Amino acid sequence: MASLLYVGVRPELDAATAEHASFRIALGIDALDRVDLTASALPDDVFDRYAGFVIGGSPYNVTDTDKSATQRRVEADLERIATRALDGATSAFFTCFGIGVATRLLGGSVDTLHPEEASAAAIRTTAAGDADPVVGPAGPVFRAFTAHKEGSVDAPPGAVLLAENDACPVQAYRVGDDLYATQFHPEPTPRDFADRMVFYRTTGYFDPDAFHAVQQTVLSSVVTAPTRILERFGARALAR
Repeated sequence: MASLLYVGVRPELDAATAEHASFRIALGIDALDRVDLTASALPDDVFDRYAGFVIGGSPYNVTDTDKSATQRRVEADLERIATRALDGATSAFFTCFGIGVATRLLGGSVDTLHPEEASAAAIRTTAAGDADPVVGPAGPVFRAFTAHKEGSVDAPPGAVLLAENDACPVQAYRVGDDLYATQFHPEPTPRDFADRMVFYRTTGYFDPDAFHAVQQTVLSSVVTAPTRILERFGARALAR
C-alpha cells in the first residue's frame, strides 16, 4: 500500500491532467495514481490501496448556492477522505476548494469576504507552522500561487494554523498528524500556473483583458517552497 493517490476535482479534464502531472513532479515520485471525482465516485476499496491522498483544486466553491449533483457527490467523497485522515487511518493533503470542504466538516466558517486574485502571494508561517515538519522549512515567508473566490478568517475548531497572509488569513493548517490543508496551490511551477490560467481566463479569477500581463507576472515569479512542502508530506505519508 506504499503509494499515493491524486484526487482530481476539476471538471476541465485537460486542466486536471496537467495538475496531476504537477503533483507527481512536486511529490518527487515516479508514479502517481489518479481518480477524477467529477467523472466517477471514490472507489470503495481506495483506503485499502493507498497510503495517502493529495487533493487538487477546482472551480467549485463550498459557498456555491446552486450545486449540481456532481458537486454534492464530490464534496461527500472529499469528506470521506478527510474523516479517515482525522481518524489517523490515512494521510491527506487538501488544497484550494478542498480546504473549504475540510473546514466546513470541522465546523469552521467559509465565506467570500477574502478573495484572492491569481498571483504569487507572500505567505507567512505562524509559530506553530515554524515547528511543523512539513510546512516549517518553508518559512518564515515564502511565495505560493493563489486564485480563489472564498476563504476563511479563522482556522476551524481543532486545527493548528500553520500559515497566513493579509489577503486571506487562513493559508494552511493541520489537524492531528495526518490532515493538511492549504488555501494556496502547492504543486504548480510558474509555467504550470501560467498554463492553467488559459482554462480559467473568463471565470473571474483575474481581469480577462489583463490576461497577458498577469500571465507574464506569474511567469517571472520565483515560487519554489510550496513544492517542497508537498514533497515532505509525501515522504511522511509513504513512511506511515
